[in-house]
Amino acid sequence: MLFLRNPEFIHGEPLLKLSHPFEWLPIAKQTRTFIVLLLLTIAVMITLQVLGGPLKTDVAPFGIISFELAGTLPLAQKMVESWGKLGQIFAGLNLGLDFLFIIMYANCIGLGCVIVARNLSRHGAFLATTGIGLSWALWLAALFDCIENYALINLLLGSQQATFALIAKWCAIPKFLIVGLCIAYIILGALAASIVKPKSAKLLL
Repeated sequence: MLFLRNPEFIHGEPLLKLSHPFEWLPIAKQTRTFIVLLLLTIAVMITLQVLGGPLKTDVAPFGIISFELAGTLPLAQKMVESWGKLGQIFAGLNLGLDFLFIIMYANCIGLGCVIVARNLSRHGAFLATTGIGLSWALWLAALFDCIENYALINLLLGSQQATFALIAKWCAIPKFLIVGLCIAYIILGALAASIVKPKSAKLLL
């Protein structure tokens, strides 16, 4: 089932069609769409950085990221207290805007994986299928991010349930891992596609 549809044949060679989240978007428009999404993602990310500035304290040296990875209710509460009333408002704005950021980065990075996978398909099936798999995994990361935000919002509003701190941490860790792997794939894959001599194409994305 690994994203494979019925194969076609060209000169006797199987041409495997890989299913990905952006099949609705014509190939001719994918690169331009990626650039637009990248610019929007960067703009939202910069805004989040600005909103997150007041959240960097001795207890939360990395701001909202420290909050995400707190893991325990006492530590999360100390972070919220260290922000004060104004900082808590900034934290709320940060978490609210992060839902838009989730949509932006999931589409941007996911589409980037598909574009790179298409270029790498000339070099063999494994590299291409890896990229397609990562493009789907981005939506799992987005789900983790949404659950994490829900937990953090409850902590920010004063919830006494320690499970929210644990949920936030263990959603944040795989989220960061998936996103990191996808970004690494895009960068390294783009370099490999431009350097390594291609084989005969066997994949259609």
